[in-house]
Amino acid sequence: MVPNGRLLTPQRPHAELLAGCVTGSEAYLQGALHDGTWNALHATYRFGQSDRRWLEVLSEILGSLGHRSWTYREGRDRQFWVLETKAPFLDVDYDASHLVGRPEGLAYVRGYFDAEGGMPKNSKARLYLQLCQKNRPNLETARTILESWGITCGRVHNPSRAVDPHYWRFYVRAGSHQRFMRMVGSWHPRKHTQMRDRLVAEAANSQPG
Repeated sequence: MVPNGRLLTPQRPHAELLAGCVTGSEAYLQGALHDGTWNALHATYRFGQSDRRWLEVLSEILGSLGHRSWTYREGRDRQFWVLETKAPFLDVDYDASHLVGRPEGLAYVRGYFDAEGGMPKNSKARLYLQLCQKNRPNLETARTILESWGITCGRVHNPSRAVDPHYWRFYVRAGSHQRFMRMVGSWHPRKHTQMRDRLVAEAANSQPG
């Protein structure tokens, strides 16, 4: 979703965002790359997902920016799909600190959340919104971007040093859940639907009588 609270259509995300600026689409893909890798052998960036629909969203955004991509199934017996692209603007070491306070920052966090964020799959479960990463500085930047838009978050912390001392996460505070879903939202088909359903239910519950 965008700052005015209008619901986006996950099948055609770039149409809404490109109406604002191309750099927003690029920022989204930079955020999404937190779940991607650089393939030095083929000089490509790889995005892997069990849900192919999100890769189709990424492919559409890349195409709208004039960059080619291709998607294939990895392994005959695996429900895992990979999208590869040579888009030159992508960078696994991208520093998003200059996006703090800018609309492109929201697009960056949207991509970050779609790649590395979590929320309950059960729409009736108590809502939480979290971002996770092994790169703590990048995660701190994402948190700072959200805070710059009045979306309050808990501290970046390690859930269990015994399990993985290099794994970090933070939660969006409950009081900012609605603001996050309306201002940041999601272009991941599953997460988009979950957020839409929760916002619709919240609106219905707030109606008088």
